[in-house]
Amino acid sequence: MLELIGAAPSVFVRATRLALEEKGVPYALTAAAPHSPPVLAINPFGKIPVMRHDDFELFESLAIIEYADVVFPGERLFPADARAAARIRQWASAVTSSIFPELGGYMFANAFPKGADGRPDAAAVEAELPRVRAALASLERAVASGFLAGSTFSVADMYLMPMLAYLRVFPESAMAIRQSAPLSRYYERHAARASYAATTPPPLPGVRAAL
Repeated sequence: MLELIGAAPSVFVRATRLALEEKGVPYALTAAAPHSPPVLAINPFGKIPVMRHDDFELFESLAIIEYADVVFPGERLFPADARAAARIRQWASAVTSSIFPELGGYMFANAFPKGADGRPDAAAVEAELPRVRAALASLERAVASGFLAGSTFSVADMYLMPMLAYLRVFPESAMAIRQSAPLSRYYERHAARASYAATTPPPLPGVRAAL
């Protein structure tokens, strides 16, 4: 059995779990915070998730997903067709390196509020909104077909869905998504998957929710 180490609320832990669930990989999630001793023992940068499989240790979510895809039986997450696989990697990378940095400040301001009375800092949230709106506009175009890469649910979608899950909770981004038919359809379609239900993390305490 593969041991995945990290915190369930992490979007990158959930993306990895989605891939393992879709692949049918037997795994156990060991709870650990970023920069905690179990994580630092594998990843010198302290980020989650990390993985242990027998005597093999690995960090970086995409590396973990690709390893599991090759080692374990089941339908391949990355197809043999070079162009299809490259398109999936392209969008998985774009979500992590281009989209998440645009959303991260807003998400953290809401998920870990530092304002008065335990509420988010209104000024910090407001300052992030132009970046959030620009990212959502880009995503609206990208998911118009129903998928980020190709014509099936892929690793690229597995990276995006955990981020949209939080954005649908925070007020300003939730309103923007409700007003976007492509993003709303995209989310509802993939949220119905069994893997998505199986990886739902516990709610973050003290979050300023839209609903």
